[in-house]
Amino acid sequence: MVIKNARILTEEGFLSGDIRFSRTIEEVGRLTGEAGLDAGGKYLIPGLVDIHTHGAVGEDFSDGRPEGLQPLVDYYASRGVTSYLATTMTLREEVLTPAMTALRDFRRQGGAKCAGVHLEGPFLSFAKRGAQAAENLHKPDAALFHRLNEASGGQVRLVTVACEEEGAIPFIREVSQSCTVSLGHSTADYDTAMAAFQAGASHATHLFNGMPPLHHRQPGIIGAAFDAGATAELICDGLHIHPSVVRATFALFGRRVNLISDSLRCAGMPDGSYTLGGQPIVVRDGRATLLDGTLAGSSISLLEGVRRAVKFGIPLESAVYAASAAPAMAAGLPRVGWIAPGMDADLLLLDEQLQLEAVFIDGQLFKSEMEDKP
Repeated sequence: MVIKNARILTEEGFLSGDIRFSRTIEEVGRLTGEAGLDAGGKYLIPGLVDIHTHGAVGEDFSDGRPEGLQPLVDYYASRGVTSYLATTMTLREEVLTPAMTALRDFRRQGGAKCAGVHLEGPFLSFAKRGAQAAENLHKPDAALFHRLNEASGGQVRLVTVACEEEGAIPFIREVSQSCTVSLGHSTADYDTAMAAFQAGASHATHLFNGMPPLHHRQPGIIGAAFDAGATAELICDGLHIHPSVVRATFALFGRRVNLISDSLRCAGMPDGSYTLGGQPIVVRDGRATLLDGTLAGSSISLLEGVRRAVKFGIPLESAVYAASAAPAMAAGLPRVGWIAPGMDADLLLLDEQLQLEAVFIDGQLFKSEMEDKP
């Protein structure tokens, strides 16, 4: 297929030109003498890569419901996410194992591509557990990690761990040989976090949330992540992070920022009552909390996070990079996140208001003329 006259986001920034693709991208530039779809100067960007999403449309990856997976991948594709990491909650092994096997055995019929699994726990801190259930917390345990990874068919690409917990540093040394290790839901101070990064961690889970704040004498995980060159997730819904801090984080971390949705089963659904990791949550005006008011994950799509980042003053190129190429690299996904020859043809066509016009996954049109909702 050929798309003509688009503003294409490449590694060098936006360029006005054309693109030819089949399953993969074949050529980007000026294609003279070739007919194709006229984009009319609209934006053509890489498909988004959400490496931290628990669910949407009433479904949650931790449920282990095979029948719930296709609605999820259709939702993601309809909101511009073409690849994702299925993210689980802090749950007991007997609950997580069937969730892993459901993901292992799932064969999608169209929709977004599962690029792997993100285990957000159960190796987290009690004090910074956030919306994770305390009774399911577990000390860092490489043997448990390997059992869950095996149950998933070797699909775990990211695991979050509280590095101050007993056994965390040996855990990080071993597990970082298999996947990206992220620090999060943690009370770690700067020195402990630096030791964890030196042991093999390279990522931080939803920066600022579930960790001590950045203090001028106690920089904690945030300062350590900056000094260690780690990548860092950011929930850009305007509820978890103030717009000023969004701007400051992009200024500090630059192309290491990974925008995530951290979406829950309430995403794409009306306000009301839901569950999260076996706990009741309430959604009011798009804000998801436990019954005690603890802020949980989000109800937005990743594309909505991009739009809000732009509204907060982040350049469009930077916001899209943070939601495509940056998370793809952080999770070790070499074929997605970029528009360049040889990459998977996962593409989004957006209008001036950054609303979806069309989604291509592996070169195939998923749906056109869609109205993206938060």
